[in-house]
Amino acid sequence: MEFPAADDLEALIDRPTYPSVASVRYEPETETLEDPLATTRTELEQLPLSGLDAGATIAVGVGSRGIHDIDEIVAETVAFLDGRGFDPVLVPAMGSHGGATPAGQLEILETLGITEERIGVPIDARMEADPVSEVEVGGTTASVYVARAALEADAVMAINRVKPHTNFTGRLESGLCKMLTVGLGKQRGAQAFHSTALAEGYVPTLEAMIEAVRESVSLLGGLALVENFYEETGVVEAVPGESLEEREPALLEVAREEMATLPFEDLDLLVVDELGKEISGAGMDTNVIGRYRVLNAPDPETPAIDLIYARGLTEGTKGNGNGIGLADIARRAAIEQLDLQKTYANALTSGSLAKAKLPPVAPTDELALRVALNALGGDDPETVRLAWIENTTDLAEFRVSEALLESLPDEATVLERERLAFDEGTATFEPLERFP
Repeated sequence: MEFPAADDLEALIDRPTYPSVASVRYEPETETLEDPLATTRTELEQLPLSGLDAGATIAVGVGSRGIHDIDEIVAETVAFLDGRGFDPVLVPAMGSHGGATPAGQLEILETLGITEERIGVPIDARMEADPVSEVEVGGTTASVYVARAALEADAVMAINRVKPHTNFTGRLESGLCKMLTVGLGKQRGAQAFHSTALAEGYVPTLEAMIEAVRESVSLLGGLALVENFYEETGVVEAVPGESLEEREPALLEVAREEMATLPFEDLDLLVVDELGKEISGAGMDTNVIGRYRVLNAPDPETPAIDLIYARGLTEGTKGNGNGIGLADIARRAAIEQLDLQKTYANALTSGSLAKAKLPPVAPTDELALRVALNALGGDDPETVRLAWIENTTDLAEFRVSEALLESLPDEATVLERERLAFDEGTATFEPLERFP
């Protein structure tokens, strides 16, 4: 696809006066677990392992991206199970991710540091998932699928982070229940879940499906992880299978209080350097940008952001640009990084089609910002509320326009005032005033 060149667009929009910016360090108080691996070992003792025979095969569902030290926690879990005389096997529990192929899901695990050589156990990446039952959710009958690799095991558990979801708000969001129903259902299970959830609601669908999974396998439960503002491990807790729906809501509230967010309720323009699946399932954390763009799930009231400009994809997302449609403007460099097969596999399975739409494409940062400021009505550089972040996970340092400085909380420190400039259309920041 050919997009207009800079020369074709420059005459259409006058060059504005760009706002000056300041780099900021933001350090809210948070909780960090001193020794996550020791806690992992202690917590795993709480799972109902005593009923299993020696040599029992335990399928361990893994695969969510962006989790701090996930390879170490998985390795520790496998070592614990092996030490107790069991036979663990890792099963990618990530729905349609990785292009809905075994090779793609193994590639994702490898980017997380999870390989057979590293962990020392087999990885069963088969995409086959079998229907185990049908459930009634509202007026919809839905099939529940479980990966064949899990069905063939003697017991099943999962390791996942509990956090606010990127598509909905409720008592159950991202966590063990979702991994065991959506992720472990592979592509067919994920599609069945999302089509039902869009019609009947996410939480009722999760509750119905986790009960069906519990009835189809020996469900040990899982290891729940909660991360703090800095994406470090704050909580490691083993949750028995019978207690998943009761315990996850409390862990979710801890995660909501600890999660990384910007300290602003409204912005004119948010510039995001990179989006990717290891940043968020939606490419950009919808709780940070205030946009779900999902049928039957209203967007959050805050933060309210008028325009979002996406500059690129992370290397780790391997071309999966799901979430590019949440932006209002994208740099051509981001579009050129897209792997549409992976992006479409994700969007079509989830039914969240808006996340795969292509926004207007600008060839350079300079043109993108010119387009954005014009769309905002040619905002006065002294009043435009602009924030510039690396991604929606790393929010300890970011840039803001002068108009936002008075809104900074006490936990934020101004490091340097800068002038926004452009080198052949690419944004650069020239220092004006440095603070101690």
